Amino acid sequence: MRMLVFFDLPTLTKEDRKKASSFRHFLLNDGYFMLQLSVYSRVCKGLAEVNTHTQRLKLALPEKGSIRLLTVTEKQYASMEILIGKVKKTEKAGAIQLLLL
Repeated sequence: MRMLVFFDLPTLTKEDRKKASSFRHFLLNDGYFMLQLSVYSRVCKGLAEVNTHTQRLKLALPEKGSIRLLTVTEKQYASMEILIGKVKKTEKAGAIQLLLL
């Protein structure tokens, strides 16, 4: 399974920027990787692991902003298409790795 986290956090004040940065660091330290600027993804072995990481995510939520979580199967995730721009080398490598998982 795959967890996708989408977020829009305020960055107008120094304190807001620090909280947004802390949230991004939490995601990276918890095994997520950045798909786009405010979209992060994490692989989970099953529903139990999804539930564990959902609880961890809830504990790390900033007070302000909008955060969404979408859980999809690997088959659904693999059907994602990149529609704009040139595909980066890292995205190509990631797609190959997904097939091996």
